[in-house]
Amino acid sequence: MKKIEKRAWLCLLLAGALLLGSAAFVFRFVANGASWASYLPVFSGQPASGRVLDRDGDVLTWVDEGGVRRWYDSATVRTATLHAVGDAQGRIGTGALVAFADRLSGYNLLTGSYSPLGQGSDLYLTIDARYNYIAYQALNGRKGAVGVYNYKTGEVVCMVSTPAFDPANPPDIQDGDERYDGVYLNRFLSGAFTPGSVYKTVTLAAAIENIGELYERTWTCTGSTTVGDGTVTCPHAHGEQDIYAALSNSCNGVFALLAAEMGEDVLARYTDQAGLTASYSVDGIRTAAGSFALDGLTDNELGWAGVGQYSDLVNPCALMVYMGAVANGGRAAVPELVLRTENALGLPSLPSFTRQTGALIASDTAEALADMMRRNVTDQYGASRFPNMDLCAKSGTAEVGGGQAPHAWFAGFLRNADVPYAFVVLVENGGSGADVAGSVAAQVLDAVVNGY
Repeated sequence: MKKIEKRAWLCLLLAGALLLGSAAFVFRFVANGASWASYLPVFSGQPASGRVLDRDGDVLTWVDEGGVRRWYDSATVRTATLHAVGDAQGRIGTGALVAFADRLSGYNLLTGSYSPLGQGSDLYLTIDARYNYIAYQALNGRKGAVGVYNYKTGEVVCMVSTPAFDPANPPDIQDGDERYDGVYLNRFLSGAFTPGSVYKTVTLAAAIENIGELYERTWTCTGSTTVGDGTVTCPHAHGEQDIYAALSNSCNGVFALLAAEMGEDVLARYTDQAGLTASYSVDGIRTAAGSFALDGLTDNELGWAGVGQYSDLVNPCALMVYMGAVANGGRAAVPELVLRTENALGLPSLPSFTRQTGALIASDTAEALADMMRRNVTDQYGASRFPNMDLCAKSGTAEVGGGQAPHAWFAGFLRNADVPYAFVVLVENGGSGADVAGSVAAQVLDAVVNGY
């Protein structure tokens, strides 16, 4: 009798464990099934793979009836959209073919990754292939990244990373081939780079709120400024200037002095608040987090950090979002790459809700900073380069050492109500931010605003 009781209890325990295990599996299946499906190959037709289209309905890639992946007919468009669409080998993890494989396959809880209709879903990206084409052409073979997004809705309309290649005719890439250095990396989403003077927008936001009589102060730049136990240099002497001129001139000496005066805790707090050390989820793709080593610095080291040098690293996407927050009164939409999906019957996916960042900058500070960034355009960059645009921007020429040319940056936003876009341009080792990166931005924004 006792043996029977023991066996009965053992059976109950085993049954309970089975129930708990089944419940855990069902929970994980419901929560993570789509993620599991994304690891399946989506380029062979099994499971069924849908088409990838841009926001205007241009088909960028599809699988034909023979199970062969096909691509858009322009090699330049294919190359320009590589990091948004992906490659047939699945080496670009941020491309739609990998990142959104579950949506392409038509995955659902009932049928899994195998569509009963024999084909997957159509995935519409937020990007406009024409803007990518223009950005890629403007980069002209140089390494870098270009991003443009609607800071109200979060839709990324342009996302280019170079170097790139034609996914319809992939090259045989050998180790050490500098032409394809980092080609599988999406520099816009997954890279982090020395920001140079674009970071001065963060230092200035902190100074507006923490330094009394900032607008009444003046500084005299001789080309070399003593900060702490060393000097901070500028490319040339700027003479006497107020804070407006200091930003327009991008005076390293002034911003180094401001950073040293405020201290590392203040600078770190405003950098974190700006989202530059955070990682965003762009439809499930995690962006790289920026890095700022601001603890235990001397005043001179902190001064250099305050002008975007020292060991500062910024992710281009995060910088773009910060620009959107400055434009939008302190908060901005979180970027999105998926516009919608449509199943084989043409039924669209449920609409998604726009996600907002927290307060990256105080609203009154954002307004003041935006006006000063507008003055940069009118006083330094040339408003005529940006026709029909209420453009606010900041350039950056980031020294990277090693005898290499500096990184060229240009970031900002449009205040036009009908084109609420923020943007970022990075040209690695490109030289002057205003000239090189600014020219890339001008071409892309001209297409976005004026349709050229």
